[in-house]
Amino acid sequence: MISTITTSQEAIELENKYGAHNYHPLPVVLTKGEGVYLWDVEGKRYYDFLSAYSAVNQGHCHPRIVNAMIQQAQRLTLTSRAFYNDKLGPYEKFVTEYFGFDMVLPMNTGAEAVETAIKICRKWGYEKKGIAEGKANIIVCEQNFHGRTTTIVSFSSDEGARKNFGPFPGGFIRIPYNDIEALKEALAMDNVAGFLVEPIQGEAGVYVPAEDYLQKAAALCKEKNVLFIADEIQTGIARTGSLLAVCGNCTCEKACEKQGTYAQPDMLILGKAISGGVYPVSAVLANKEIMEVITPGTHGSTFGGNPIAGEVAVSALQVVNDERLAQNARKLGKLFRERMNKMIAKTDLVKLVRGKGLLNAIVINDSSEGSTAWDICLQLAENGLLAKPTHGNIIRFAPPLVMTEEQLHDCCDIIEKTILNFKK
Repeated sequence: MISTITTSQEAIELENKYGAHNYHPLPVVLTKGEGVYLWDVEGKRYYDFLSAYSAVNQGHCHPRIVNAMIQQAQRLTLTSRAFYNDKLGPYEKFVTEYFGFDMVLPMNTGAEAVETAIKICRKWGYEKKGIAEGKANIIVCEQNFHGRTTTIVSFSSDEGARKNFGPFPGGFIRIPYNDIEALKEALAMDNVAGFLVEPIQGEAGVYVPAEDYLQKAAALCKEKNVLFIADEIQTGIARTGSLLAVCGNCTCEKACEKQGTYAQPDMLILGKAISGGVYPVSAVLANKEIMEVITPGTHGSTFGGNPIAGEVAVSALQVVNDERLAQNARKLGKLFRERMNKMIAKTDLVKLVRGKGLLNAIVINDSSEGSTAWDICLQLAENGLLAKPTHGNIIRFAPPLVMTEEQLHDCCDIIEKTILNFKK
């Protein structure tokens, strides 16, 4: 018999007893979401300032996306890729044209998509670049977060993610983030097939690189015949004020127009908000000369490319365009950082604010081992706003992109009230 939850404490106790303890959530038990709001089981309403790590950019339970899922679920849910279905091809055409690539390999989760990109990159290195089999290297950045599979944590800087999970595979060269000279040195090494990078490092604390870093990195990779691989699982789909973070300061409607400071990836990794947070969807996009190394039997997924995923992703991406979410993120992000900087001038508790679009963070004046950021998030929740610390002393702020200017100012009032009145 399934338990009926009536109180937050009951839900927390059930999770603690029966679930693996691989997360440390805030003690808030949510039961409903709509737009920028979440409600707990006792009926308290909160502003969501995390957006499920940027998966619900289009807002919670967007009716267009939910309806697309319901209608397809009532018709056909899964065939596996043993057969064709009538939704995958139209989705593949739509998503490749939307982002300006020839081909897509559909998967389900972000970590799966990163693993897929690694496999494609290595196979391309052997079959197209001529690297000796088993010798390919991929350059990655320190403080990265690309997921938690065994391969991915093998090149993580987070010892908590690595400890007691080895032995790890090799084939990765780790360099400092936002360091062009370090990239040049790594690219001079033998057998380099790719450079995998987050355009903005989200989990590390919303580190925004120099304005020309991505452009220079892409140009260096092209010069050395190395694949430039952009992990936009968290930063993509309008979060940073343009369709993709690699668009830089681009103000065009779509990344495929390649205006502004666009840095052309050879491979683009997407997840999270490509589905609006209602269904697991991820994708790797590349042009034909790269993607053609994947042949029958070399990669696959039972659920990857299923009919529901295709319909959901098309609807989610159409919402981004129709509701001008990139433009809204750009405008509101500027307002948010202005409000936070005014607040910082009044307190020693916060060192700085940084970010782009509506992916932002404040750095708390405490060590990474301290509890101040966590305690502030508890008080923010008491005051009706949900956010979460990362790396101990950093609080990430990433609301749904459907937020209005009035709602943003209301949220900034809550943050300012909480910070200025905070007592440990």
